[in-house]
Amino acid sequence: MFPDRTAVVHGERRYSYRQFEDRVDRLVRALKAAGLEPGDRVAFLSPNTPAMLEAHYGVPAAGGVLVAVNTRLNAEEVGYILAHSGARFLFVDAELQPTVEPLDLTGITVVRIDDTGASGDPYEDALAAAGPRPPEDPLPESWLDDEEATISINYTSGTTGRPKGVMYTHRGTYLNALGEVITTSMDFGAVYLWTLPMFHCNGWCFTWAVTAVGGRHVCLRKVDPARIWELLEGEGVTHFNGAPTVHIGVVNDPAAHRLDRPVTITVAGAPPSPTLLGQLGELNFRTVHVYGLTETYGPYTVCDWHDGWEELRSDERARLLARQGQNYVIADPVRVVNDDMTDVPRDGTTLGEVCMRGNDVMKGYYDQPDATAEAFRGGWFHSGDIAVMHPDGAIELRDRKKDIIISGGENISTIEVEQCVARHPAVLECAVVAIPDDKWGERPKAFVTLKPGATATPDEIIAFCRDHLAGFKCPAAVEFTELPKTSTGKIQKFVLRDKEWSGRDKRIN
Repeated sequence: MFPDRTAVVHGERRYSYRQFEDRVDRLVRALKAAGLEPGDRVAFLSPNTPAMLEAHYGVPAAGGVLVAVNTRLNAEEVGYILAHSGARFLFVDAELQPTVEPLDLTGITVVRIDDTGASGDPYEDALAAAGPRPPEDPLPESWLDDEEATISINYTSGTTGRPKGVMYTHRGTYLNALGEVITTSMDFGAVYLWTLPMFHCNGWCFTWAVTAVGGRHVCLRKVDPARIWELLEGEGVTHFNGAPTVHIGVVNDPAAHRLDRPVTITVAGAPPSPTLLGQLGELNFRTVHVYGLTETYGPYTVCDWHDGWEELRSDERARLLARQGQNYVIADPVRVVNDDMTDVPRDGTTLGEVCMRGNDVMKGYYDQPDATAEAFRGGWFHSGDIAVMHPDGAIELRDRKKDIIISGGENISTIEVEQCVARHPAVLECAVVAIPDDKWGERPKAFVTLKPGATATPDEIIAFCRDHLAGFKCPAAVEFTELPKTSTGKIQKFVLRDKEWSGRDKRIN
């Protein structure tokens, strides 16, 4: 439809959709010439580059299964994923090549990607050698005879053991991509900035969603708030996504200013605080709050704007937007259930576990039938997230099962405490975990990163919380520190928790 429209931007490089198609077709021919058979796993270890985007089309079109590997893993972790998935091919960015150098890659065809041009680019050489599709050749017929076939395997973070390979299907990714188009109001003028890693849930399926509307993919090797502001203006960016920590960096960057046009941003990975949502709104960002897991192709529910919310106070709007909402239009309704799989009352207070099923829930864990059966007990996927169901049908997360704090028999939501701490004007971001307490069993502790140039004391933070929370919910201690995070910006609470419980019997695993 738009062969001459710009499809991909990467620094000074720009590809039209005609060129994008040609590059994907060359990748298909290169893979087949190298011996790829249907079902072979093809691993890519790369930041958000054109090659990584092309993999999302070329690998499936050649009949392979894409394994997009987390770029922040160490050699041992990458080696495990390559071995467990049975990868026959590995495409690795030159910047990340030191990660794989210690590995025994016998039996794996390795191709280096080096878009710096400093010492040649074997990936580009492979595309050039494959040559274009001869004009007389028809478009290749799809090899696919089952839409439930696996299109990709995405490995979980593995914070409680070895990572699990989450299998996505062609049908699921297709539907989720269209769900993203609907949910984020993308149209044929969309310009999407790649702040979200393409390796993470295949970029929440935006790798396919942007192309579905002939949009422009603006690649970004790493998250840099100053560069994001440059591209917002220079490329006319209309959409980008990320965890709250990404958006915190954007709103607090020295270049931050109110945009003269609305830009749609999607936030997920952790519940955003009402404070952050309010700040984003002031800068003219239209925030779409979504929730999901790797096992649900990324986002599964959305909390979008409701009629009448414009008449509410800004803090009340932000509080409502901080909920997780309900299922995408292409997904089955989400449930909140108790231990016997009975739905909890819609009272906004009764806790239960979030469960999902349908097209946008994984096919299963690769080569792990026992883990798959456990995850789908009762016929529904169990998320491990604790939530309430509100009278209007919206869910609101209260905690992960492993994160909730039980102090003197009372449940304390770390999310509630975190959102309170985040309201303090000196706080950039925070995380709350349980710490041992001889009297109450455990109490909350807040780990806080302050805004540049801001000052505060632990006692000031605690006193602020006492003005807004019941006493038993307030942090017993506050520590100022940089927060440990995953490559997608999620705060690694287990790192903080393990430090506090070292040498103690742990209630939380």
